[in-house]
Amino acid sequence: MADDMGYSDLGCYGGEIRTPNLDRLARNGIRYTQAYNTSKCWTTRISLLTGLYHHRSDRDFSNSALIGEILKPAGYRTWWSGKHHASFNPHGRGFDHFSGFLGGAINFWNPADKARPGEAPPGWRAVYTWAFDDKLVKPYLPPKDFFATDAFTDWSLDWLDEKEGRDAPFFLYLAYNAPHWPLHAHAEDIERYDGAYDEGYEAVRKARYRRQLEIGLFDDEVTPLSEPEHRIWSTLSEKERREEALRMQIHAAMVDRMDQNVGRLVKRLEELGQLEETLIIFLVDNGASHERPRRGSKDPSAEWGSVGSFEAIGQSWANSTNSPFRKWKVQGLEGGICTPMIAHWPAGIDLPKDAISREPCHLVDFVPTFMELAGEGTRYPKNLPRPDGVSLTPTFFGKELNREKPLFFQYGSWQAIRVGPWKLVRQKSNPWALYDLSRDRTETRNLASRFPERVTGMGNRWEEWAGEMNLAISKDPRKKKHKSTQ
Repeated sequence: MADDMGYSDLGCYGGEIRTPNLDRLARNGIRYTQAYNTSKCWTTRISLLTGLYHHRSDRDFSNSALIGEILKPAGYRTWWSGKHHASFNPHGRGFDHFSGFLGGAINFWNPADKARPGEAPPGWRAVYTWAFDDKLVKPYLPPKDFFATDAFTDWSLDWLDEKEGRDAPFFLYLAYNAPHWPLHAHAEDIERYDGAYDEGYEAVRKARYRRQLEIGLFDDEVTPLSEPEHRIWSTLSEKERREEALRMQIHAAMVDRMDQNVGRLVKRLEELGQLEETLIIFLVDNGASHERPRRGSKDPSAEWGSVGSFEAIGQSWANSTNSPFRKWKVQGLEGGICTPMIAHWPAGIDLPKDAISREPCHLVDFVPTFMELAGEGTRYPKNLPRPDGVSLTPTFFGKELNREKPLFFQYGSWQAIRVGPWKLVRQKSNPWALYDLSRDRTETRNLASRFPERVTGMGNRWEEWAGEMNLAISKDPRKKKHKSTQ
């Protein structure tokens, strides 16, 4: 899982960023065009790991079973490396190994609160607890050559090389925090993108859109490029254009480095003779981040991308990297909730190479999928809510999903429901907007006034679901009651 990456950042989704390893997985697997997250980091992780809409749980993943707790009793080795946006240690919730941090964002070079010898102080100093199996460390001052994206992969490779239990199947959750702010990257990766973004937001967005049409992801009649929601490049000063281009240059370098690390993982699976039999899924936790945080401290003289810097891409580049969709992280429109997703499994996917699936799917579908593939040894605790999703395995054969219920969304002020091709969405208590995504994938034509009965019917179903979530949450007095129209 990537963190805050744009929908079109990968080469196989239209991007100019060099991602040969993920592109290879896509060529030999499936790209999904209508895969959904929850639009926010921590809520996405709850749904991914439990199969539940996040409203049934809380920040501590209460009232749920994690996938490690389900697969470990069935004989799986279970590992988790990287980000965990909660306060508990996953090692105590079904994972044989956990190495990572319990928080939202870190300094990629040095996640501690003080400088390492001979180095500048960290520019972003959100100090979280780190866990290494049952050992908790705060602050975590890493060795001098530490870079988070590389380290998370190193730990994963170490577990793959363990001899104990090697004949048993494994589940690895590799939770990268790239390319989440702060913008930190290796200098050689940044240099690879010199000049790549000098033409600005709209030039990049349109170029990506053209490639998306060329590679068959979208059709321009069904998916017109949404109206721009960024600043006008020509109105920026020379200094602003130079700095804005550099922001995107570092963002690209972070995605590039993540792809390099995916390549390391794939290579090791090949060396172990396990790549053909291993299901690999890649996705993103939410749309690209519009955020430009001002908190924290930084050295104005620090080179951007280095340990002392603290920058972010902001709204204009978020709009660009989410091509062709509207909006970005925490929004209920497609730019906030739609993720690029790749599934690679040579032994289990029966489709022509470079397949594209247009089936709507959601994070809540992951646990049901893993349980089906793991077989009869898996057990879901009877005293907990059953997963809200369905298995994705029919898409491995080009078939439709057996989904009887709509897909529901709510985070912050946004609410949405998807029934077949129809999507109903609103912010706060504003009027509902209705879109037919089979004819208008980028939500450019609001059909609410033409189909008032459909709006009423879908709105009622959303309210019924919101009521169900209230009931589920209110059973536990430790949880705050969900407000359906907050």
